[in-house]
Amino acid sequence: MSDFCPQSHGLRTFAIRRGFFRAGDARHINKLGDKKMAIKVGMVSLGCSKNQVDAEIMLARIRDRGFELCTDAGSCDVVIVNTCGFIEDAKRESIENILEFCTLKKEGRIKAVVVTGCLAERYQQEIQEEIPEADVILGIGSMDKIVEAIDKALVGKKVVSFGDKCSLPLEGDRIISNLPFFAYIKVAEGCDNFCSFCAIPMIRGRYRSRTMESIVEEARKFARHGVTELNLVAQDTTKYGMDLYGKQMLPELLEQLCEIEELRWIRVLYCYPERIDDALLDVMAREPKIVKYMDIPLQHASAGLLRKMNRHGSGEEYLELIQKIRRKIPGITLRTTLIAGFPGETEEDFETLCRFVTQARFERLGCFAYSQEEGTRAGEMEDQIDDEVKQRRVDALMDLQYSIVQQQNEAMLGKTLEVLVEGYDRYASSYYGRSYMDAPDIDTKIFFTSPSPVKAGSFVTVRVEDVIDYDLLGVIEQPEGSGV
Repeated sequence: MSDFCPQSHGLRTFAIRRGFFRAGDARHINKLGDKKMAIKVGMVSLGCSKNQVDAEIMLARIRDRGFELCTDAGSCDVVIVNTCGFIEDAKRESIENILEFCTLKKEGRIKAVVVTGCLAERYQQEIQEEIPEADVILGIGSMDKIVEAIDKALVGKKVVSFGDKCSLPLEGDRIISNLPFFAYIKVAEGCDNFCSFCAIPMIRGRYRSRTMESIVEEARKFARHGVTELNLVAQDTTKYGMDLYGKQMLPELLEQLCEIEELRWIRVLYCYPERIDDALLDVMAREPKIVKYMDIPLQHASAGLLRKMNRHGSGEEYLELIQKIRRKIPGITLRTTLIAGFPGETEEDFETLCRFVTQARFERLGCFAYSQEEGTRAGEMEDQIDDEVKQRRVDALMDLQYSIVQQQNEAMLGKTLEVLVEGYDRYASSYYGRSYMDAPDIDTKIFFTSPSPVKAGSFVTVRVEDVIDYDLLGVIEQPEGSGV
């Protein structure tokens, strides 16, 4: 059974306090200009890339209000924790961060603590009652009130607001909080799939797409400011446009994005298997700017368990889909996520999953122990699996995947890859970056040496010469850009 139950344990009991807060744990915030502001605001944004987009919209509004954005927690007047509330580990991390900043406030080092995001939305009453030190608590539908809330908090007023989920801004000016040459674009918000294990529809609301015009305009703006890689995200990108246009519009959207001259890579994340059709595969195969990479969260391969998850398909159907994708798009990298220890998962179900992974041979795979979430149908199921069994199955599956990746990486030896340079690792005395096979933040890196300096954001050709665990090592062959 899950350790997390706010009603019985409480948020403070749930969180294991750290002895210190490392400012480096926060996402990097780009400080624009040298103008000195009277009030400094910092943010820690946790969880997924979709949450990061929300954070970047809030940061732009805060900057436009005249506040100074700051990365040093101890130097901030106001700290915002943009929380994740998806699964147990994410909730724990969010609570730890909130409590750490409340401690800094108690010590007089900061003036106000602001809590936003999914945890705030999901546990509205619990956060108010158990973390009264938080000066501002904004739910998903009230994040557009961030500036007004900070103003009130700075004069000693408590702000608690939970607006309609549909009021969450889907677009707006943003401050990119990662490396400046790639960006996430959220094409839709919410979810209508109602998987039995997932709380996202409860937290984020129903599926709602942005207009194609707004997405393309945002992409053009990013491209004009040096972004060369776009990563399209939503809870289900393949459903994009159904609510606005009456049909899946991802292929048409991709075609329009490919017309933006400055863009080099366009990546599609979070594709549901039953919505991957010929139109999508054809445009991915045809357009060179669309990287040959697809993230398909399958969750399991047992038909019985998939039905309990309120998912469609079976291991056999998924294998047919995988074969079709690889036939239409040679060289594509396929990523998936799986759940081990879902309620009622038998040893036979798990063996089915392992056989599926062996046959599918995914290039990228993540497996997570099932997290029992209150408010979900799966959370109420009686046949829960012991934590020890769940973790044993996760470990076994990841060991299996590791052996597959090792074979795949060894087959890369001597080959060349186009690499987007991300930086220089002085400990490894190597540059590092990503190929088309690797999405930012979640996949592996390629480390390489170069006889002359190369700059972050440039594309270079790297010959693979060695493998260490999941990562590739190589030597630069053809730098596209040079300089420090």
